[in-house]
Amino acid sequence: MRVAIVAEYYPRAADPVLGVWAHRQALAARAAGADVRVLVLHRPVPSKGALRAREPWALIEPLRQPLHTTLDGIEVTYVPFVAPPRPRSYGSWGAWAAPSLALALRRVGPIDLIHAHYAAPAGDAVRRARPRAPVVISVHGGDVLSVVHRTHGRAAVTRALGHARLVLANSKGTEQRAQALGAMHTRVVHLGTDLPPAPATEPRLPTIATVGHLVARKRHSDLLRALWLLRDSHPDLRWVVAGDGPERAGLERLVSELKLGGRVTLRGQVPPAEAVTTAQSATVFALPSVDEAFGVAYIEAMAAGVPAIGCRGEAGPEEIAATGPGLRLVPPGDPEALAAELRKLLDDAEWRRELGHGARATVERAFTWEACGRATVEAYEEALG
Repeated sequence: MRVAIVAEYYPRAADPVLGVWAHRQALAARAAGADVRVLVLHRPVPSKGALRAREPWALIEPLRQPLHTTLDGIEVTYVPFVAPPRPRSYGSWGAWAAPSLALALRRVGPIDLIHAHYAAPAGDAVRRARPRAPVVISVHGGDVLSVVHRTHGRAAVTRALGHARLVLANSKGTEQRAQALGAMHTRVVHLGTDLPPAPATEPRLPTIATVGHLVARKRHSDLLRALWLLRDSHPDLRWVVAGDGPERAGLERLVSELKLGGRVTLRGQVPPAEAVTTAQSATVFALPSVDEAFGVAYIEAMAAGVPAIGCRGEAGPEEIAATGPGLRLVPPGDPEALAAELRKLLDDAEWRRELGHGARATVERAFTWEACGRATVEAYEEALG
């Protein structure tokens, strides 16, 4: 079957990390038998960070994105569109992107199915482009948790979900939110990770690793405060963070205030493979985020036998933890509880190794890219059937 994947979040020349999971799912679907090509909604406008920095190279970088490229053998076309600034208009970006997307879809030629990542703007843009092929939409959380609260966002999300032949959700909790917003036919398809040949070796010094954008909902400050609570009982404990974002300056100030400068490494954004290595080279992986619809970073760490910590009550971590051992859950926004869980893991090496073995088995059983590819193609076949 010939499938056109439509996504806003997808790797770019200037940002190879952006939406790398969407590319990995496309590769997994291809490996499972689908003939895929990708159309990326590309708004060639510099980010707010680039505008604030006023660095000439950053300002023109979006304009230098090649409109056609090949990533790991998959043809990728970047579809430019113009739209007003994001804060006030993101919910309506699908309407702005639809005309150029419609033209790009015609140029692709005959296709059997369109798979859009996120109900808005991609799913809304596909609906407005009026293709003849049936539509599958993947809901990843941001659309049903955030976009629905933006101006015009709820209408865009509900109409896109209602238009889809099938809606794929990354967890049961996300599926339920999609159903409440108008999705008629749904199924859960988990994203995946690669399974290393063998479990990782623990670092010489006890190390907590985190991989995630430095945004408020990831609650990196809770981990900093937990590290401060462990400063005397675990003087050698280190925290390494792979990721960047608007919270970085605030976190750097907090590191200074708590006098943790020698224990914390903020590595910034790193290539995807390096981010995975960071997660898999730790004693414990921790990401106490909220509004976490799934959380690929947890399973990337667990695949190497690294126990992970997430938050109770979050759809993704709850579902991963229910699948098998390896992910511990703590109350959200509670540095004391997080510190207590870290202390137990750090102090009991035998239990930590047992939990790590269980974590790897959980990933092997339920969260590989091979499993994701098979489930994705089965979903395509269901939508076509």
